Amino acid sequence: MREPVDLRRQRILAAVQARGAARVRDLADELQVSVVTVRRDVEELTREGRLRRGHGVVRSTLPAARELPAGDLADGDRVAVVVPERHSYLTETLHGARTALEEAGIRMALHIAPQVTGAERPLVERALADGARGLLLAPRWHTLAAEEGDYGWLAALKVPTVLMERRPRRGGAAHGLDSACSDHWYGAHLAVEHLVGLGHRRIVFATREDSPTARTLRAAFTSIAGSHPRLEEWAWTLISREAGREGPYTADETADLPRLLRGTRATAVVLHSDVDALMVVQRLADEGVKVPEDCSVVAYDDVVAALATSPLTAVSPPKAEVGRVAAELLTQRLRGGGERPVRRVELLPRLMVRGSTRRADGATGQDGRHGQDFGVPAGGALPGGTSSDATPS
Repeated sequence: MREPVDLRRQRILAAVQARGAARVRDLADELQVSVVTVRRDVEELTREGRLRRGHGVVRSTLPAARELPAGDLADGDRVAVVVPERHSYLTETLHGARTALEEAGIRMALHIAPQVTGAERPLVERALADGARGLLLAPRWHTLAAEEGDYGWLAALKVPTVLMERRPRRGGAAHGLDSACSDHWYGAHLAVEHLVGLGHRRIVFATREDSPTARTLRAAFTSIAGSHPRLEEWAWTLISREAGREGPYTADETADLPRLLRGTRATAVVLHSDVDALMVVQRLADEGVKVPEDCSVVAYDDVVAALATSPLTAVSPPKAEVGRVAAELLTQRLRGGGERPVRRVELLPRLMVRGSTRRADGATGQDGRHGQDFGVPAGGALPGGTSSDATPS
């Protein structure tokens, strides 16, 4: 499907602003369109005064962001929401945020950040220059270095800002920002306990490592599995070679998944994300591995896991609720909440049991149940399945 012109031009603008300057040919390669198409877009953006064109090179004309006064919101005030492109996981989060903002009488201006390191900052500066009163942000943060590189300017923002499904590292410059996110450690815990409860003692974890969620999940799975008294053997690997950004990785950490399953004699696997999980299940079928007869599978994200030919058991983070809570935090901050302590809200995922897991001895399901929700909050959870800690503002 052809990309909308406005979205393509926004991606060009963000890419140029992130670097200060870019070659037309490089932009065409990144956007997978012709040089002629990029030239037309650049000409239009130049006429609008948003870019400055040279011989084969495009430069940014981004003005300095102007600081806006705080105080009570007027009906129809606008906030900017910045999310990565091609990130289906955040679609439900956006719906939740939009609903909450509309209920508060606040307009939402959506900005899509292209897959370029540092792309969010120029979009934020543009949004502030255009009059945004507050920000909801979900930076891509492919690597920890990219994440930490953003902490300084995030902490220096002069308007209320809330991070969605992102949690800066403790002690970093951006630690003091409001945030709403899923408790992914608890999600990993749900997956492991479900499989152990079905009698599985050898489990492989295959995850991405090119986002904050992916890095959190790897740490959670390895910590939980490493100390679990009922697991005999476990291994972690990248779900695909393209899913890793940190590195370097050992041979086992980039091992072919069917071979790793055979080598560990694993009877179960947890896969992040569930789009990747569907592809892995197809690969396993090609290798003669049947799900769940030969191997139980738990997916993580639950964006499309239920749509598989054999629906996948999946950990389901509360995506829409994360967006709603983030928008409510921002609204409260905009309405004179500058003296409030910073809030870092975590919402607990649920486990949706479907047909891709069964007992290691061959019996189907957990206690004979299918399609059930086993998301029982752990101790310390607040009503509604949220837990929260606060730091001084």
